[in-house]
Amino acid sequence: MRIVTEATLASVLNRLVGTPRVVVSGNFATPWETLAILDKALPEYHLFALNAQPGTPDRDGVILETPFVGPGMRHSERLRYLPCRLSLVPSLLSTTLQPDVVVVHVSAPVGGTVSLGTEVNILPAAIEAVRARGGLVIAQVNPQMPYTYGDGVLATADIDLAVEVDVPLASPTARAADGAVLHESIGARVAALVPEAATLQLGIGGVPDAVLAALRRHKALSVWSEMFSDGVLALERSGALAPNVPVTASFAFGTPELYAWIDGNPRIRMLRTEKTNDPGLISRQPAMVSVNSALQVDLFAQANAARVHGMIYSGFGGQTDFVVGALHSPGGRAIIALPSWHPKADVSTVVPSLAGPVTSFQHSYIVSEQGIAEIWGNDASTQAAQIISNVAHPDARAGLLVAGRDLGFRLD
Repeated sequence: MRIVTEATLASVLNRLVGTPRVVVSGNFATPWETLAILDKALPEYHLFALNAQPGTPDRDGVILETPFVGPGMRHSERLRYLPCRLSLVPSLLSTTLQPDVVVVHVSAPVGGTVSLGTEVNILPAAIEAVRARGGLVIAQVNPQMPYTYGDGVLATADIDLAVEVDVPLASPTARAADGAVLHESIGARVAALVPEAATLQLGIGGVPDAVLAALRRHKALSVWSEMFSDGVLALERSGALAPNVPVTASFAFGTPELYAWIDGNPRIRMLRTEKTNDPGLISRQPAMVSVNSALQVDLFAQANAARVHGMIYSGFGGQTDFVVGALHSPGGRAIIALPSWHPKADVSTVVPSLAGPVTSFQHSYIVSEQGIAEIWGNDASTQAAQIISNVAHPDARAGLLVAGRDLGFRLD
């Protein structure tokens, strides 16, 4: 690893030919200072990032690529959305989307190594792919990036060039209090479906956060998840987590308090996506409970978590991987949790039939503030009836009954 100045890095990047593909750390580990140097040096390039945040370069000459759309790419006319389960994204990077440059955000060196810290995810696969074709690995070295153990520990020899910074990691904007009571109601219902000593996976959003808050009185819980945030730290402090089982995930983001907790903590194990999101490995976790949200569910018990009005909003992410893995886990459960009504759009989140692509299906339960629909083991008409009576908002039920009968469900 050779520490260089901004000018030297820009000079190296200026020598790249064509329209190189750049893979960069996403989520809240984006190496903004180094990305700015790259963006100024390259007139044209492909930019690949997961859950890109506001401030991501979006100009003529930049082709945005992702299988999971964040606010920094959402609605961009330069976006190329790549439908793909998160567990399979590393295969994309080694075949059809081979990178020429990988830019990562790492910790300060420790014993000849650095750590990818809060964002391991698909980055080890990206580094292997760029190495295979003789490309560049560039690091933004930051002493404020936590040093985490697992698959994100890199030898400094695996990095070509590095730029030093000393900046705090970004944190998500605090969620508005609107909907908190509703989310708490959903969280309590979901928590009642989680057995003691379960293994947890939760997605991103107000509902998953409320579920974690409702689980603080549980005991011997474990975490095997795509990601985690401050809710898992709260479980640790409440004594709800099994003390002898590491918290396993692929990326994390939250408050500075969370970052301080995971720094050098042997309780935290950050693995590459191919492991955390492998349905086979997920199925081996005891009583695996997958809790994810959705934008819509329909009477066929299908969930849409990716599109709004036909336009891409996010993507598959890891939901499909964890639903499949949880259903194959002994005692496992796959839960979709969502409000019954969308307040901004002023529409029911339960629809007769999804108009767009399905993110996941065949869940164990669908939960809203109205109640719980038992999906697994029931025939299709019983599933639809429970979704209408237990999940849908009262204002939507009459219309759903009529539409359900038209779809061929036997509904009283």
